Amino acid sequence: MAAKKKRENAEHATTVASEESNLLKSVVRRLSGAGFDQSLDLKASELGMSAAVVWGRHEGVETPRILVLVLPAGAWGRANADEVQVLSYSLPPPETQADQYPQFAVVKDAEGKLEAFFDLAYPPHQIDKLPSLSEINDYKRIKADPTYRWSMRMYDRLMKGFNALHERIYQTHKDRVNGKNDIIEEVAKLLFLESFRLHHDHGGGALTFEHEGKKLSLKDVFTAAHVKANGAKAVAEIQSAFEHFKLHPDYVVTDDAGEKHAIFDKNAHLRLAQSGNYEAVLSLIQDLGPVTDNQGNVVKKQGSLADIAADVLGRAFDVFLRANFESKGGLGIYLTPAPVKQAMLALAFHDIKESTEDAARLVARDGKGRPAFRFCDPACGSGGFLSVALSHLRRTLDELGGKATATDEAKKKLFAEMCEHSFVGADSSPQMVMLARVNMALLGAPKARIFYTQNSLISPQLEPGTFDLICTNPPFGTPKFNKGQEEAKKAHEEAMQKILATFRSDFAERTGRGGGFDYSPTVTGLAMGGTPNSKGVWKEASTNTDPAVLFIDRCLQLLKPGGRLLIVLPDGVLCNSGDRYVREYIMGTKDEATGEFHGGKAIVKGVISLPADAFKLSGTGAKTSVLYVQKRHERKDDPEKFQDEPQTDVFMAVAETLGYVVKNNVEDYSAGVPNDLAAIVGAYVRGE
Repeated sequence: MAAKKKRENAEHATTVASEESNLLKSVVRRLSGAGFDQSLDLKASELGMSAAVVWGRHEGVETPRILVLVLPAGAWGRANADEVQVLSYSLPPPETQADQYPQFAVVKDAEGKLEAFFDLAYPPHQIDKLPSLSEINDYKRIKADPTYRWSMRMYDRLMKGFNALHERIYQTHKDRVNGKNDIIEEVAKLLFLESFRLHHDHGGGALTFEHEGKKLSLKDVFTAAHVKANGAKAVAEIQSAFEHFKLHPDYVVTDDAGEKHAIFDKNAHLRLAQSGNYEAVLSLIQDLGPVTDNQGNVVKKQGSLADIAADVLGRAFDVFLRANFESKGGLGIYLTPAPVKQAMLALAFHDIKESTEDAARLVARDGKGRPAFRFCDPACGSGGFLSVALSHLRRTLDELGGKATATDEAKKKLFAEMCEHSFVGADSSPQMVMLARVNMALLGAPKARIFYTQNSLISPQLEPGTFDLICTNPPFGTPKFNKGQEEAKKAHEEAMQKILATFRSDFAERTGRGGGFDYSPTVTGLAMGGTPNSKGVWKEASTNTDPAVLFIDRCLQLLKPGGRLLIVLPDGVLCNSGDRYVREYIMGTKDEATGEFHGGKAIVKGVISLPADAFKLSGTGAKTSVLYVQKRHERKDDPEKFQDEPQTDVFMAVAETLGYVVKNNVEDYSAGVPNDLAAIVGAYVRGE
C-alpha cells in the first residue's frame, strides 16, 4: 500500500513537473517570437516550480536577462516584487551566465491563468509590461523620461525619413547639389532653421526677417503647408530667412584665443531649389503628431524635434551621417563608430562619478562663476564625441548629489550653462565644423564652442591645462608622395618642421652631445618634436612622425593635472619597438628592482583593442586600440612638475566585433554579431 502511494506521488510529481515545463516553454517561445531568442533553463529547487532565463540582442548589444518563472500551485502570494527578486538570486544560474542575474521577470501561476511582470532593479517593483527588444537596453531612460517611448518611435521615423529623403534628392528629384555629401549639408542647414524656429520663438520679433521689402516670420514661412501652397515663392522666402539667421549672434562662439566663429560661413547659401524637396524635409521634421507618455496617453497635441530626447535625436543625426556619406574622400574619414564613442565616454564618466575629486570638479565653477568642467575633442569631425558626452553629462548630473544638483531647477540651470561653456571642439574641415555645430544645436547646445582651426596641434585657440576630459579619434598615418610630387612633399616637410619645433618646449639645448637636447617633462610642456637615439640622446624628430604621436602629446598638454584622455591610436604606437620612447614618455621608465614607473606624464588606465574593420568605412584597415590615461597631478611645491604617482594595474581587453558588419558601404547592425565593447565596459565597471 505504501509502495502504491509512493508511486502515485511520484507520478503526480512527474505530471506536475511536465505541465509546468510545458507552460514555461510556451512563455519562452512567446518571448522568442518577440526577439528574445536566447534561453537557458534553470534548476528549480521546489516541486511545481520551473524557471529559465531569456535574452536577445539589439544593435549588437545583448539585452539584460529576463527571468521566466512558473510558481507552484497555491503559491501566487509569492508573486510580489521582493519575493521574486529573492528567488531570482536563489536560483543557481548556469555556469555560462554566472554574472548575469536577471533584471526583469515574467511570473506565471501553475494553471497559466495569472501573469505578472517585474523590474528587479533596486528597489524591485511590478511593471505593467516588459519593455520590447528595442527598448530594454534603454529601460532606465524610459523610467526617467515619461515620453521616452515616443522619442524612440520618432527615432525610427526620422531614420527611415532621412534615408528616403537622401535618395529622393539624389535619385528621383535631383536638385542643385553635386553629390551625396552636399545633400547632407543642405539637410543640416534646414535642421538649423528648424532649431532656430523652435528655440527662439519668444516674441519681440526674434523670428522676423525681410524678403523683397516685406517683414516675414520664420514661424509662418518655414512649414510644409506654406511651401505646398506657395511653391517657388516659399522657397525664395526660406532662402532669405537662411541668409538672415545664418550669422545670428546666438550661434556665434568664442574660442580660447578670443576669436569669434559663426555657425555658417558668410558665403554659405541654401542651394536646394525644388519646392517638393523643401516640403518633404519640413514634413519629416515637423509633422510628428501628438506626444504620448510611456503609457500611451497624449500629453501634447503636436510634437516637435524639441520634444525628442536629446540623446535619441543625436543618435538619429549620427546614423543619418554614417549611413549616407560618400566613403572615399568623404565624411567617412571623420566619423567614429557609435559603439566606440559610447564605450569611451561610458568608461570616462564611470570613473568621474567614482572619484570624489572628479565628481566635485564636474559641478564646480571657475573664477568667473562659469562651470569649471571642460570637455574637448581637438579633431571633432561631425561632433560625435561631443554629442555623446553631452548625453553622459546629463545622466551623470541626474545621479550626482550635492548643492549644485540639489533640486531639479539647480540641475537644469547648471546643465544649461554647461551646454554653453563646457564643450569644445575643433576641426580643420569647415564642413565638419558646421555639421558638428548643427548636431549640438539640435541637442540644445547651440553655443557649444566648436570652431574651425587650421591645425589643432599648434593652435592658440585651445588653451593648455584647461580641460578635464578629452575623447578623440585624431588623424594618423603619414602621407605618401609619388614621383612627380616633389613640391608637395617639400611643402609638407617644411610645415612639419614648424610643427615639430613647437613640440620641443620641454627641451633645453645642450652642447657636447652632438647637438642633442636635455629633456625635462613639465605639466604643460611638449616633447614629441624630438626622439631619443640608441644612446638616449634626444634629437629632432623626423618629419615622418605619425600625427597620432603628436596628438597624444598635445592632448596631455591640454588636460588639467588629473584630467583624463581616451584616444583612438594605431596599434603600432602601442606595440612597435621603435615607438617605445612614446610609451615611456606617457607612463615613464620601469625600475626593474621595484617594478615602479618613474618620469612619465600619465597613468595608463586601460587599453582596448578594436577589430581590424572598425574603421573600414573610413577607407582604412589599420588595426587600432583605445588608450585610456589619466594625466598625473602637479607637485604642490612646484606646479610645473609632476608628482611621482604609482602606475596601477592596466585594464586590458580585446573587442573582436562591434555589433555590426560593413555591408554595401553601410554599418549593418542587423547581422547578429555582438558588440563586445558593451561587455568590456561592464567588466571594467565591475572591476574585473
